[in-house]
Amino acid sequence: MLRWLFRTDGIKLFIEMKTEDIILHRLHTQQLAKPAYEAAGAVVSWLIAMQAQEYAHAKFAIHLRSKSLTEKAIEQSFNEGIYLRTHLMRPTWHFVHQQDIRWLLQLTAPRVHAANAYYYKQLELDAKVFSRCNKVLEKTLQGGKHLQRTVLQQALKNAKIIASGHRLSYIMMFAELEGLICSGPREGKQFTYALLEERVPAVKALDRKDALAQFVQRYFTTRGPATLQDFAYWSGLTLKDAKEGAEALPSSFIKDKELIYLPAELDKKEKIQHTFIMPDYDEYGMSYKNRTDIFNEGARTFYTHMLIVDGKIAGTWKKKDNDGLDMDIFTPLNKTQSTAVKKAVERYLAFGA
Repeated sequence: MLRWLFRTDGIKLFIEMKTEDIILHRLHTQQLAKPAYEAAGAVVSWLIAMQAQEYAHAKFAIHLRSKSLTEKAIEQSFNEGIYLRTHLMRPTWHFVHQQDIRWLLQLTAPRVHAANAYYYKQLELDAKVFSRCNKVLEKTLQGGKHLQRTVLQQALKNAKIIASGHRLSYIMMFAELEGLICSGPREGKQFTYALLEERVPAVKALDRKDALAQFVQRYFTTRGPATLQDFAYWSGLTLKDAKEGAEALPSSFIKDKELIYLPAELDKKEKIQHTFIMPDYDEYGMSYKNRTDIFNEGARTFYTHMLIVDGKIAGTWKKKDNDGLDMDIFTPLNKTQSTAVKKAVERYLAFGA
């Protein structure tokens, strides 16, 4: 039987971990229950990596996990390069802190390349072509330049390299995965690219064994309770990698049946943030292969435009023409929950995601 450490009347007890306990624990570990950080970079660093193909929503995800960081402050940290937006882990965009980008790429890029191999072949992108592309990108960006994708596309065309559509996307992704390029500061609403070695300060290198151990430990610290299957899904690494990394976890971690987590002293009666507009592709759902713990009746999928009430999906939403939100609630709400939803909507609209 799974046990969980929590405090009741000042006494630490081990009790059976139910769905509500898992939810409460995850709200805390993901910095949603009681945000502790005042800087965007600290939030990103805590979560290791945050899925970020929906840029505005990813910024709102940082806001939810902070002490009321403004959109302007979050954008400023991104433009300063404190955290970056690039492809790693599963082949999609993620926010990652500048101190973590190199060792994360070292671990996850080979797996992403393997996932992309079919498309590389279909688009006639082999080692020779990629080498030519990388040389053009490096030459064009060197000297601290921050350039938009269209400028880099033209540079590739000038070098007689076919670079449009999906082919351009995979050329750019390959360069990101190889640690050649990363995000630069935005120009208005447009993204730019920069050379990673020019934009990101050098850090001490980690060998693969130490990097994997750190990756697994930080995942279960920030996402637990979770399973090895959850980690493998989220990271894009193999279950073998997950097991190897878990073997190095400190004895402070509880491993009971499938769930792994750090014990915590949590008060179920404490006032916390558990109702919010969930950013699209948020880590609260994307961190886990099995998301049934956050499903209410009527919720069978998780990706976009979700409303979370008491830690569970309680409805969906869409924007009105007048900038409000139309809510589709599929679980009954009491007065307290309805008030919390109203405040969550107001917070989302005020942020402007």
